[in-house]
Amino acid sequence: MVRRRCRDGLAGGWRGRKAAAAGLAALVGAQLVSNGLCKQLADRRRPPKEWIPHDEVDDRPDSSSFPSGHTAAAVAFTAAVAPSWPAAGAVCAVPAAMVAVERVQSGAHYPSDVAAGAVIGLASAWLTRHAPVLFLRHWP
Repeated sequence: MVRRRCRDGLAGGWRGRKAAAAGLAALVGAQLVSNGLCKQLADRRRPPKEWIPHDEVDDRPDSSSFPSGHTAAAVAFTAAVAPSWPAAGAVCAVPAAMVAVERVQSGAHYPSDVAAGAVIGLASAWLTRHAPVLFLRHWP
């Protein structure tokens, strides 16, 4: 019994499972909006190759630059995990910020693409957290 409690405590237990489920739900929502909807509507070219001072610029995707789906997913997961498990949310914030910076540094996105991805991620996390309550409140 003690070993199980210790293992559950280290893994986050019920709180960890709740945070992970919220994070994954928000991530899926952000990906559907950013890659499934917005990239189809916005046909924005990637930053010019001349702006990127390294050779990896040839590995960029051919899809629309707007918005950054990677940033949307990272921010959505982080913002959805944080309310249930603040310590895990703080830990997730570091790689999420690194993803956002890397997308601009690699030449895959403009800063505005990353900002839009972050907004989509935050909105997805908010909706994941509040949709059940809103749904039940307005259910006949």
